[in-house]
Amino acid sequence: MDIENCGSEPDVLRERLSLLKVPLDIIGLKDLGDIIRTLLDSGGGKNIVLLSLWDLLRARSNKEYRAYVLSAALVIPISKSLVKGARFVSNKQVPRYMPFIFIVRLLANLEERELSLYLLGGKLQTLRKAEKNIRQTFPHLRIVGRYVGSFKKSQENSILEAIRKASPSLLLVGKGIAGGEQWIAKHDALLPGGIRLWCSDLYEIFAEQRKHPSQYAFDHGLEWIGLCLQKPIRVFKVFPYLYYKSLLLAYRLFKHEDSCTK
Repeated sequence: MDIENCGSEPDVLRERLSLLKVPLDIIGLKDLGDIIRTLLDSGGGKNIVLLSLWDLLRARSNKEYRAYVLSAALVIPISKSLVKGARFVSNKQVPRYMPFIFIVRLLANLEERELSLYLLGGKLQTLRKAEKNIRQTFPHLRIVGRYVGSFKKSQENSILEAIRKASPSLLLVGKGIAGGEQWIAKHDALLPGGIRLWCSDLYEIFAEQRKHPSQYAFDHGLEWIGLCLQKPIRVFKVFPYLYYKSLLLAYRLFKHEDSCTK
């Protein structure tokens, strides 16, 4: 596994490594603000992927999603299994971010520069409450538009046009959007510049309808327990997890050389 400073933006303060042929970025907390500024100042659209273990496995089997991850400006690991996997294969320490905390820090960096945000996805009441709480928490962050996720296909072009006119510094896309995270990839050429980020259940957290894991649970990789309690069927994910472990073992035993993803 090769590790280099190989990002598409030379000024981005990060290392990118390839884990099972899927990129991961090593970003120190102190560098996050500089990285966000560099992405915004460099122009064009920049996608950020918050990568879980299941996303990594999906990127290995789904060509469209793999292309989306490979082209992302930043790929941030959020699963402890990815951190352990990178250490097992390369002895490299990879920082991991809780999605909610990462996005809060991202919004704080945008607020410092009085930049803008567009909210797309979620249910109407959830989105309204999330917007209200975001405005209260980040009063100098300009929210330039919002639209619920359950829109009709016939409305999509109008929504894309509204996003282009608003030209937000950050587009947060959440639940309810057809295609989920890959909606961003599908419409990449039609979206304006700035940062795009899929936020899953973030609106529900901002709307205080769901709690994010405690820092203790996240640091110890225990957030999966709460997820299994919410949806017991998730326990069957133990099988893809075992598959992932076998892949790591094979890569280490046979000294598989991953090149830096570009």
